[in-house]
Amino acid sequence: MHPHPLKDIARQAGVGLATVDRVVNGRGGVRPQTARRVAQAIAELEQQTLEATLHGRRFTIDLVMDAPLRFSDAVRGALDGLLPSLLPAVLRVRHHLSERAEPGEIAAVLRAIARRGSHGVILKAPNHPITAAAIDALRGRRIPTVTLVTDVAASARVAYVGMDNRAAGETAAFLIAAWLGARPDGAGGGVLVALSSHRFLGEEEREAGFRAALARDAPAVTVTGLAEARGLDRETRALALDVLEAAPSVRAVYSIGGGNAAILSAFDALKRPCDVFVGHDLDADNRALLRSRRLQAVLHHDLARDLREACLAILRDNRALPPGPAPSLSACAVITPFNLPEE
Repeated sequence: MHPHPLKDIARQAGVGLATVDRVVNGRGGVRPQTARRVAQAIAELEQQTLEATLHGRRFTIDLVMDAPLRFSDAVRGALDGLLPSLLPAVLRVRHHLSERAEPGEIAAVLRAIARRGSHGVILKAPNHPITAAAIDALRGRRIPTVTLVTDVAASARVAYVGMDNRAAGETAAFLIAAWLGARPDGAGGGVLVALSSHRFLGEEEREAGFRAALARDAPAVTVTGLAEARGLDRETRALALDVLEAAPSVRAVYSIGGGNAAILSAFDALKRPCDVFVGHDLDADNRALLRSRRLQAVLHHDLARDLREACLAILRDNRALPPGPAPSLSACAVITPFNLPEE
């Protein structure tokens, strides 16, 4: 059920009720400009609801991340940029950021938040029973947790926001198989699949999707793994040098966990070509690598949209907003040097 009555959307958009029904339920048969008008009307109604129900209210949320600093910076920037759109509600964000946290350390942070109190937690953390237990403990204190870009299985989190990670891996396989297959020597050779760590469910889902799709579409391509460098540049470069020396056929990369400049530095140090490189996320490093054509594509999802959905889920759980649908998965956009959006 849609949170806004269809007749209200139709009135806001200036279109018929049947048109709104087709757009909302994905039935097609609507011109793109009309569909955009309906989407804009829904956004306007959501903003009106925010203004009517949240006037003057203040909320404290905690952002807890185990990620390389470049990705944490991208998340912080996106979150800071969207907070004004949630006015008149005022959200104060406390940051708990680490590049090398163990599951027990993340759980300790979550327990401290539970003791201190919070209106909600946005979490990027390992998929581990200790993490899940800490999320459950937060829920026991009526503090909702929303997982960001990677989920925590069997936990009491209230929502996951991010892309369909398995589909993202399949997309990467499609691109790499096509680009390698376009080479004069065919689709042989090898691909390096680089994870920051197997501890993250989202990264494992991307890898599983990639391997399955590549085996189906380009069975001649071999896959070599690299993991547990945490996406940190020095560790990633050292591990990439070892892996590449042991796998001389590798000439393509699907980087799931980051550290892309470090991986390319390892290729350069060995005087090896990297014919195809597909990464994730439009952080500052990847923007520069796209501009210099060292990356052929980046699989990107709208962080601001994800974080807005996370904040709305927290507000709904605090009964500050009417109940609404669970956040939908983000669209996976393929960004190349030719469609790089402005910062």
